[in-house]
Amino acid sequence: MEGDDVKRISRLTALLTQLQTKRMVTAASLSEKFGVSKRTIYRDIKALEKAGVPVLTEEGKGYTLMEGYRIPPVMFTEKQANALILAEQLVYRNKDASLVQDYAEAIAKIKSILRYTIQDKVNLLADRTQYDEALYQERSSSNLSDLQNALTNYQLVKIQYTNKEGSSSERVIEPFALLSAENWYLIAWCRLRQEFRFFRTDRIQKMEVLSENFKPHNLTLQEYFDQYQ
Repeated sequence: MEGDDVKRISRLTALLTQLQTKRMVTAASLSEKFGVSKRTIYRDIKALEKAGVPVLTEEGKGYTLMEGYRIPPVMFTEKQANALILAEQLVYRNKDASLVQDYAEAIAKIKSILRYTIQDKVNLLADRTQYDEALYQERSSSNLSDLQNALTNYQLVKIQYTNKEGSSSERVIEPFALLSAENWYLIAWCRLRQEFRFFRTDRIQKMEVLSENFKPHNLTLQEYFDQYQ
């Protein structure tokens, strides 16, 4: 294979990644990113279309992929695959069981699309990487994954919460941010107290993500700390 062909294949792969990770890209931005002319980008887009990739063109805006079209990340290098396995230690150190389960399922899917040679090396690395067993036993909550989803989708959450004095109350909250210290904390607007409150996730006894949405709070996390702390 000629050098120019190799470069083009690499560029087409990178172009496909750009289309998959961004909602809209322009020929000008792609031309600048890859150091080629806009005419070359036009040819590359046509090549992707001929290969069956559903690239949509919006006049005056740019290119995007058809909604719902996804490509499995089959281009992992060995180092990237190893990094995913080593990242497990960081995941296991958090105190939320739901994230660990989600991560384990994601890793299993990723392993299934790796080349067999890389799969073998990844499995060997996993077998020879030791984690503190206590990390598996000390996770004190299992709701972080749902809270993340509620936070990003602006959904109200109903919780049964026990404070440090042992008093329990039912509240409807508007998730705003998540913080990790000695445990996970949720910052949320409490409709019961009509103010922002900190909630330790391991003190949430029951939780229900409601279908009702709330109006997003128009401030960043830093602005929250500047204003309320």
